[in-house]
Order: sequence, then structure tokens, then C-alpha cells
Amino acid sequence: MLGPSVMATMRAMLGSITLAVIMHYLKLRWPREHWREVLALGALAIAVPHFLYSLASLYLPASYSAVLGVTSVLFGTMASAWMKEDTLTWSKIAGCLAAFVGVALVVRLGPLHPSRELLAGTAIAITGAVFSGATAPLLKRATKRMEPLAITASIHMAGFVLLLPVALWNLPQARFTPAAVGAVAVMGIGTSGLAYWQYMRIVKHVSPVAALSSTFMITLFGVASGHIFLGEVFTLASYAGGALVLLATVLVTGFNPWRRAASHAKP
Repeated sequence: MLGPSVMATMRAMLGSITLAVIMHYLKLRWPREHWREVLALGALAIAVPHFLYSLASLYLPASYSAVLGVTSVLFGTMASAWMKEDTLTWSKIAGCLAAFVGVALVVRLGPLHPSRELLAGTAIAITGAVFSGATAPLLKRATKRMEPLAITASIHMAGFVLLLPVALWNLPQARFTPAAVGAVAVMGIGTSGLAYWQYMRIVKHVSPVAALSSTFMITLFGVASGHIFLGEVFTLASYAGGALVLLATVLVTGFNPWRRAASHAKP
């Protein structure tokens, strides 16, 4: 209805407006002296992923996109290790392999027959995940110079400015239905605005990979929403693939709730 560029631009715009209002209320200053870094992060972490995820939604069900999006954790792990913000272990490598097998199961054995459109949508979604994950260590470094709220508001504003020319070009083809505008409002204000701010607050205090583990919930809610609101169907193989992707993220992040419980139980 809206088209990928208009949808991504509206999402970034609503996110930046929401955060700008909060910044004004808290009397925080914009990090103008870091404008080059903000512009780069706005392009890599906001503009490109938002557009690619919106474009992929033309070809993929919401459940597929939710599963594929969690691969951002894997790319974030590799980027964090390369930039010395985290270490690469054998369990993380095993997690990466499990994730790609899981993605293959979802794409090849899911309810949709593999086609050029499905493969293209998968490639686009994973490319968006590459940018989302690979920028995590860059965002971590940015928190050492700027406040999380200032970073979040600034990069969304930068993303909006970068996306705007393409959105204006495609604006005549967009159809602004109440359902479409409402959905973008939820994404812009909720996920791009408030939730991203909380994500940046987490990034400031933990490793980029640990912060990216919040993507687990996106997968679970994405699949559930696809079932409830869109009537999407997942086959047994699709569930197996999704379980492998979640197992991969557990291996990658080293998440172990039983180990933590055991440590608290010790006298």
C-alpha cells in the first residue's frame, strides 16, 4: 500500500519525532559535534535496514521475516569479534552454522513453495540483518561519546533525511489507508522510537551481542502475530528451522538461564 520507501521513511520520521519530544522534555542536547558519526550510523543502522526489511515484506510472510531477522545476532557476533568488542568461540561458530541450516529449512520446507520471489525476499531480509547486526559494535562505541537517547534520536533523524528523497519520488503511488498508517505508527513510535532507545540503553552497559539477544523476542512475537492477525501457516519443518535459529542465537550469546540460577543458589 505505502511502498517500501514511504513506509521506511515514515517509520524513521515517527521514531525521530517521538524521541525528539522526549529529549526536549528531559532537556538533553543534540550531539551536533558528532554529526559525521551520526550520519553514518543513520545510514547503516536505520535507513538501509528499514528500507530492506520493508522491501522484503513485499515477498515474504511476516513469520518468515521474523525468523530471518534474528540472523542479525549472528552478523553482530562476527562484526563484534572483528572489531574487538567481543570474542569468537566454537559455540558461537556452531551457532552460526545452526542458524543458516535453520534459515534453509524455513525457506525451502515452509508453507510457501521456493520461488525466485521467495529467494529474493530472503536475500533482501538477510542483507538487512547484516546491516542491523554489523552496526551493533559501532553503536556500542558511540555510547562512549554520546547519551543513548541522543544517539537514538539523532540516527533516526539522519535516517529520515536520507530516506526522504526516495520516499518523495514514490509518494504518488502510496495509498494511505487507516490500517497502513496505524501499522507504521506502531512501528515508528513503538519499535523505532521507544524500543530502540531501550536497546541503546542496554548496549551502553553490556556487549553488543548480549544486547542483540533481544531479537529473540522479535522472532517469537513476529511468528505469533503472523498467525493471529494474518492467518499465516507454519509447517513442522518451519518450526524446526525457527527452533534451530533460536538455538543458534543461544549458542552465539552464551545465554544459559540454568547456569545463572545455579550461581544464585550457591551459599
